[in-house]
Amino acid sequence: MTATPLVEVKNIKKYFPVKKGILGLKKSYVKAVDDVSFTIHKGETLGLVGESGCGKSTTGRLIMSLLDATEGQIYFEGNEITTLSDNEIRKARRDFQMIFQDPYASLNPRMMVKDIINEPLIVHGFEPKERMKRVKELLEVVGLNAYHADRYPHQFSGGQRQRIGIARALAVSPKLIIADEPVSALDVSIQSQILNLLKDLQNSFDLTYLFIAHDLSVVEHISDRVGVMYLGKIVEIADKKTLYKDPQHPYTKSLLSAVPIPDPKLKRERIILKGDIPSPASPPSGCTFHTRCPLATEVCKKEVPKLRETSDGHYVSCHLV
Repeated sequence: MTATPLVEVKNIKKYFPVKKGILGLKKSYVKAVDDVSFTIHKGETLGLVGESGCGKSTTGRLIMSLLDATEGQIYFEGNEITTLSDNEIRKARRDFQMIFQDPYASLNPRMMVKDIINEPLIVHGFEPKERMKRVKELLEVVGLNAYHADRYPHQFSGGQRQRIGIARALAVSPKLIIADEPVSALDVSIQSQILNLLKDLQNSFDLTYLFIAHDLSVVEHISDRVGVMYLGKIVEIADKKTLYKDPQHPYTKSLLSAVPIPDPKLKRERIILKGDIPSPASPPSGCTFHTRCPLATEVCKKEVPKLRETSDGHYVSCHLV
């Protein structure tokens, strides 16, 4: 019997209305997330990659219920969370927390570090004595010191601020952490420290991650499985080794061809895609990638390909595979 996934996303959609015309009477929609399905199992890290604007961050915010889904269901430990009230979702968020992309914007500059980490503890009803002890413990866990609790965010570097954000996410002992490009705003020298910290925390606290990023080398370092998104849809999902060794979707192949090889003697043939990403407000018919795909046929222009299993655990959305 297969264990119930910690997170199950079923046919989730998020359309943002856009008013057009002089009086704003005409309505169209930006299809930020369009019929996305996947699972995350307890203890694993699912990486979500794709170009800017493909819907990665929106997907993470839908799971956090920071955005309301237009259609579809999201289940956490088998319970649907898309229908919960504001009070119910606030209680449920004890089990899933988020690390935001920008460590400068995600911390309140007017609050001390101890108050930033203390806030979720207050919301979820921790005792005052327990709260301060917890704050000091968390600062030590993420590589800072207890005396940092009385400082303000502007007194820290970018990497230290992200550690504070990680401590805040850990405060209420969540089961799932959604990391939305947590290292993209940091120097390369600091990125590896934060990634290694996240891996150590996962082992120590039995955490599950949804790791959102656009850097494929970063995703390879931390993920167990990887999902590739293009224009609001998942086009391929597989375990890390399979995806990087044998990518099947043309879009995944083009992304991987741009990853540098750490050996000056080896060269990788680049796959250069033609044109720009279409607007999610008016996506192409059929396969949304057909306007840039070097292998596209007539069927690609007319029919939307389904995400289907091509081999054990390897799912691809392409007519040609």
